[in-house]
Amino acid sequence: MLLARARYGWSGPDWGRWFYERGGGALFDLGVYNVTALCGFFGPAQRVTAMAGVAIRERVVEGEVIHVEAEDNAQVVIDFGDARFASVTTGFTMQRYRSPAIELYGADGVLQLLGDDWAPEGYELWRNAKGAWELFPESEPGWQWTEGLRHLVDCVESGRPTVTRPEHAYHALEIMLAAQDAGRDGVARTIESGFPDPVYDASFAELDAARTHDRRSHGGL
Repeated sequence: MLLARARYGWSGPDWGRWFYERGGGALFDLGVYNVTALCGFFGPAQRVTAMAGVAIRERVVEGEVIHVEAEDNAQVVIDFGDARFASVTTGFTMQRYRSPAIELYGADGVLQLLGDDWAPEGYELWRNAKGAWELFPESEPGWQWTEGLRHLVDCVESGRPTVTRPEHAYHALEIMLAAQDAGRDGVARTIESGFPDPVYDASFAELDAARTHDRRSHGGL
């Protein structure tokens, strides 16, 4: 993969003042999903810069007008090294959208992930050798975002490592904090942390298949 574009946002909540207070904001509420996913595809980031700020100064939250302190609008650019780049568009400023959640561009094709991270809708694949778009529906339309918790429990019970590690989450946090700082002064930040490669092998596939069969046999979760 050489280049990527990710997007996640909406018009913003009218509940929970913390979304708009210092320490909140669209990047930490929404863009975090894109940042985490992009690092999963590209590996650890090396550098980040951003434009971020408050586009809508006042919001009505729980019936009261509040002053917005946390960034509600952001464009983040991530450098993964070897001239491989990705951008993240996020904000409480996006009324609607119809574009893919993530687009990945490679030397021989393009992958478009449909839906959002928490509600995947399959993907579209372009391969130069084939010369046409192929649509692949979501393989698990009944998938729940809470499967992450189930995966953690399965790993604890079986003694296996999780597919992703705490270091991956820490790395994403460092990127977002650096992007927030870069949004204030326009200076790109070097990312110091890294994380190990995801661990996914046949044993995980067998375990996932068994759990899926069990859920379906018992009518869901």
